[in-house]
Amino acid sequence: MELDQLRHFLKVADLGNFTRAAADICLSQPALSRSIARLETELGQPLFDRQTRKITLTDAGKILLDRARQVLAIVDDVKTQIRDDGESGRIRLGAIPTIAPYFLPKLLKSFAQEYPQAQVIVQEETTAVLLTKLSEGGIDLAILARPIEARYVEVEDLFAEELLLVLSADNPLGRKKHLNLVDLACEPFVLLAEAHCLTDNILNLCRQKSLHPISIERTSQLISVQELVSLNHGVSLIPAMARAVDTSDRRIYRSLVEPKPSRQIVMVWNPYRFQSRLVESFRTSLRAQVASPSPKKKRQ
Repeated sequence: MELDQLRHFLKVADLGNFTRAAADICLSQPALSRSIARLETELGQPLFDRQTRKITLTDAGKILLDRARQVLAIVDDVKTQIRDDGESGRIRLGAIPTIAPYFLPKLLKSFAQEYPQAQVIVQEETTAVLLTKLSEGGIDLAILARPIEARYVEVEDLFAEELLLVLSADNPLGRKKHLNLVDLACEPFVLLAEAHCLTDNILNLCRQKSLHPISIERTSQLISVQELVSLNHGVSLIPAMARAVDTSDRRIYRSLVEPKPSRQIVMVWNPYRFQSRLVESFRTSLRAQVASPSPKKKRQ
């Protein structure tokens, strides 16, 4: 059994298609099929149920799936540990879409200046996907928002971020001196899709006030939420870091009265995987950015 065979097997299992898997690893489909066939011959069991429209894992394939990931994770850890000089190497960083484009640019720029030989690979995904990647060794570190419903991970609080009400510029609510969640009881909400933790944060906040907001539209990107609000499709709650880069005059932002809605941003990693000195340095840089004074906020 060769490591490349295990990698080929995992790629086919992840993509569920030999053609796409072959293209992804720059290998011809016949060569990939031969690699999997040799592995099946060695194990004495078929690993995939090959149907006309799709392929699925057999019982033997399901057993191998976890073991193959464990084996390759150990090999990667060994390589990383041997090559760990604290200055060069690769960091695989995960972040949710409501954080990545707003918080990461400054962090990545400053880290690149301090560690020019390091490579930071960013993976933008939902919380559930990133937690799975952490457990499997697919990423080294993730920047997420609570709640974190996963065992065997280390979670470090970074900062609390206010969630601001965003309204279209001509929404009458914008003229009220003080606003709270109760004022939004009759307002339709524009939210991200259910897979995004920000939506859970907003709905939980509303439930705490016995509110059940009407969600008329769901989208996959925060910028789409903002644009739909501008078009009077509804209101929403937006992280302060997203408001800080919004220069449009077609929408306005307001802080709600105390207690102000917020979310807790955290750093998460797998303590059971090897943590290189470079990853440790990145965590230090991340803490330093959080601790540094923030620039003066724009008026809301």
